Amino acid sequence: MQGVDKEYQAKAKGLLRAEMARRNLSYEELAEKLKGIGIEESPKNLSNKIGRGSFTAGFLLQCLEAMDCTSLRLD
Repeated sequence: MQGVDKEYQAKAKGLLRAEMARRNLSYEELAEKLKGIGIEESPKNLSNKIGRGSFTAGFLLQCLEAMDCTSLRLD
């Protein structure tokens, strides 16, 4: 089961990084956007959390909302 978890964590991390790259956003800019929706995260904390890929689905949705992401490509 743990191998499957790691696989999906890697996919979630890749998805979030890809959306950041599409918008040319740094961790500093994402932190500012998150602040705009009431979420306090430092750029360093974002970098660590996203780098590990072990964030919650709620965090993923917060980031996507902060980036004004309205659709995702999962492939």
